[in-house]
Amino acid sequence: MDKKNYHHGNLRQSLVREATCVIATVGVEGLSMRNLAERAGVSRTAAYHHFKDKNALLCAIAEQGFKEWDVHFSLLMSEQTGDMSLWLNTFVQAYLDFSREHQEQYDLMFGRTIWKNGEPTEALKIASFRCFQNFVDLIRQWQDKGQVASHLDCLRIAQVSWSTLHGMSRLLNDGIYLDKGAIDAMSKSAVEMILSACGTQQLKPFTAAEC
Repeated sequence: MDKKNYHHGNLRQSLVREATCVIATVGVEGLSMRNLAERAGVSRTAAYHHFKDKNALLCAIAEQGFKEWDVHFSLLMSEQTGDMSLWLNTFVQAYLDFSREHQEQYDLMFGRTIWKNGEPTEALKIASFRCFQNFVDLIRQWQDKGQVASHLDCLRIAQVSWSTLHGMSRLLNDGIYLDKGAIDAMSKSAVEMILSACGTQQLKPFTAAEC
């Protein structure tokens, strides 16, 4: 990228996009503020103006990942057909696809590089919380409509459901499961587990307008 193509205010986002491409190719270890600035065609001073260090840059990449998933989730919510089992199958597959297509970014979103060994920024915490809270709110909406047993804790259902999907994503991304048939079967089983956790094997149909 040539720095003459940058305009005031968009360099930060351009650096995040470029850094995301870098880690997808060479991993987090191959990314540095220096080589990012060189690839972007700007000075290191310009890069450090937006990110004080590599940790801040990695947090921005992870934050962008959560925001992108949020867009996916919103789109899924708008494309419901009323068949909850079918919708959950689509949701599970979309999650697995997202984690597979953005593996290095996904690792930053949920991995120890930031959350244990680094220091998550407030912006990242907010983005990740909002992303998860949207899922909790969806389950709470099902509960309010009588589609989930009232005595169940929607937060715990969301935590267990998300943990199941995350575990599947790790197994797939780490190459432990590669067979397409096995992945499809795992996805269907995950849906059955979520439905069972909600206290029913089949949720009542609902429309996008109800959400």
